[in-house]
Amino acid sequence: MGLKDDVERFYEVGEERREDLSEFIQYGDLGGSRSDEVRVPIKIVDLPEFEYDQLDQGGVGQGDADVGDPVGQPQPQPGDGDEEGDPGEEHGEHEYYQMDPEEFAEELDEELGLDLEPKGKSVVEETEGPYKDLTKTGPDSTLDFERMFKQGLKRKLAMDFDGEFLREVLKVDGVGPAKAFEWARGESIPVSRAWLDDAYSDIPADERDEWDSIAAVEENVERETVQEQIRREGIDHVPFRREDERYRHPEVIEEKEKNVVVVNIRDVSGSMREQKRELVERTFTPLDWYLQGKYDNAEFVYIAHDAEAWEVERDDFFGIRSGGGTKISSAYELAEELLAEYPWSDWNRYVFAAGDSENSSNDTEEGVIPLMEEIPANLHAYVETQPSGNAINATHAEEVERHFGENDDVAVAYVTGPDDVTDAIYEILSTEEDES
Repeated sequence: MGLKDDVERFYEVGEERREDLSEFIQYGDLGGSRSDEVRVPIKIVDLPEFEYDQLDQGGVGQGDADVGDPVGQPQPQPGDGDEEGDPGEEHGEHEYYQMDPEEFAEELDEELGLDLEPKGKSVVEETEGPYKDLTKTGPDSTLDFERMFKQGLKRKLAMDFDGEFLREVLKVDGVGPAKAFEWARGESIPVSRAWLDDAYSDIPADERDEWDSIAAVEENVERETVQEQIRREGIDHVPFRREDERYRHPEVIEEKEKNVVVVNIRDVSGSMREQKRELVERTFTPLDWYLQGKYDNAEFVYIAHDAEAWEVERDDFFGIRSGGGTKISSAYELAEELLAEYPWSDWNRYVFAAGDSENSSNDTEEGVIPLMEEIPANLHAYVETQPSGNAINATHAEEVERHFGENDDVAVAYVTGPDDVTDAIYEILSTEEDES
């Protein structure tokens, strides 16, 4: 194995040692990724290199040169050139494994043991499938000639008969076309009376008593089947009919397009300090990637709120901090308004909210819960981010959980630190999985 093979193998080992997905979600730099590209850090393996003997104890290759004497031609060093250094032209090594949301969703399914199947809504996309359907009309280019030939061949096999044998039957003494026709019907020979009349008229009168009985003909004349005749002579003519014509038509496949809109709601009030905001980001960002990877078309809406709510861009969503109070129902009121653009009949809907569970008096019971019941969605979820694990006023999550109980359309998760993030994601997604 050469040095190049060694290097490639070390990079291969490095990629195999990329951060575990759960570890990345819990502790990795999520901000280094984009909405459509997930960058998972690779645990780089140091390449082997030569190291000089610092004790100068000699060894193979020791010479008489003094310390500091150059060996060979001097090599360019970093910074050689002008005083400020020449700009480099080589890119640095990539230390990330990049995946799209679809791959991320597949790996998260495997990591957490999920198998969420997105629902198709009423938006129907018609596509042309294989040419399996047949119609009686169509352009000549789509004529199913193979089928037509098979139909004609079956007809030929059903209608043909051994004419030479029937001519010998007509030579039996006392058997004319009428008796020959009656005998043929008993033998299931598909001959017509007109054919027998014509054939009998062609037989000379002195040959019409050549045989004493039909049994004598059967005993002395070999009877040939249609299949044997085709094998011997081939096929000169196949009797096609208009009714045999069929034209290939593409099968129409109706696919229900899988559209999803995800509403992310975050408390930005004064109590939502940096650690709480980070836990929201660690929970919501993987959920966004996952659903984007699962659906054909994914739209995201971001709502920030304190005592009031407003729509924000994704890049601003996790960094906003306000000094105001908290009224969670204001966010659901705005969500209901914005979701009017995404009809429930056409769109799958997810409404995810997160905060420290602190809410203004009675707002959860009188404002939030009724709105959650009014807004149709695949899933409503609330994520409580409370690093201390307890707060006197942090009751919102408990109230929602107590009201909805085991409702399949509502999930509540508690995150006190990074270790809880993947459990929270599983709690949310497995609820939707069970419902589907």
